[in-house]
Amino acid sequence: MIRRKIVVIACSMAVALIIGQWSGVHAFWNQQITETPGQYAFQLFGGSSEDSTLLTQIKEEAVRRNVAPIDAVHDRVWKAIPGYNGLEVDIDQTYQKALALKESQSSPTLSLNQIPYIYRQVKPKVQLEDLGALPIYRGNPAKKMVALMINVAWGNEYLIPMLDTLDAAKVKATFFLDGSWLNKNADLAKEIQKRGHQLENHAYSHPNMTQLTESRAVLEISRTKDLLKSSLNVDNRWFAPPSGDFNQRTVEQAAAQGLKTVLWTLDTVDWTKPSPQSIVSKIAKRTEPGTLILLHPTQSSRDALQGMIQAIHNKGLELGTIDETLSSDRIPAK
Repeated sequence: MIRRKIVVIACSMAVALIIGQWSGVHAFWNQQITETPGQYAFQLFGGSSEDSTLLTQIKEEAVRRNVAPIDAVHDRVWKAIPGYNGLEVDIDQTYQKALALKESQSSPTLSLNQIPYIYRQVKPKVQLEDLGALPIYRGNPAKKMVALMINVAWGNEYLIPMLDTLDAAKVKATFFLDGSWLNKNADLAKEIQKRGHQLENHAYSHPNMTQLTESRAVLEISRTKDLLKSSLNVDNRWFAPPSGDFNQRTVEQAAAQGLKTVLWTLDTVDWTKPSPQSIVSKIAKRTEPGTLILLHPTQSSRDALQGMIQAIHNKGLELGTIDETLSSDRIPAK
């Protein structure tokens, strides 16, 4: 009987010991995976001196290649200026790609120029949304992109030719629609939308916003916002005050409806019927990264549009929508 008890106790202790050992291994594995994802693979599979050297090389080069993000700021002159994402080397993915390349080439080492660096974007700590209700006149000057903002309350006869020019250049613009125009020209608005352009809010009846009562001003914005949704299924994000007439109350009224107030950096003044050549010359001289260019469906802008686009591209700048230009996202590499 005593011998059987001793055997039972011994077996119990052995089982407990095995469970304890397994729990310790399991906890260790979980700790490695949780605390240092990706890095544990280096310990398991990258133990050779060559791999260790490659990893060190990538880490050191990453410090030189990383680009810090730029915070959005409240500028004294330009008011709200959006931020711009930074870049950092994804060390884990870069290391794995470099290992695969080294194996495919049967090469003992890789030079810095041969390493296929993989990057990820790093968002700024301060975003445009963090600045509160402020007007926006331009994008971040570090982002080499500009936007065409086309305010539409009249000029139907020039819209299709302008759309054709944008199509030929593979450029997308942002059209700010007057609500009363949209109410009468839904088919033309749908044609603009079908061509892939962004549609936004230009109030309903093209009023001077600062001269309206509180309730009327709110209605001018909300009525067009609702119409964009009901007729085009557009989730409105931006508001362009007619004639550029606004005050802080206007900005706050738009913000209360989830809209940011956007104006322009550079005005073509095309409603005064300038020559197309003079518009192109102005664009060529004054456009910079982040510039928002205001135009309308006029004969002058119709005839100048192709030259404007070419002048912008000649300066090494991309053309995007208001959404794209005012986003903190970096321009995708071509």
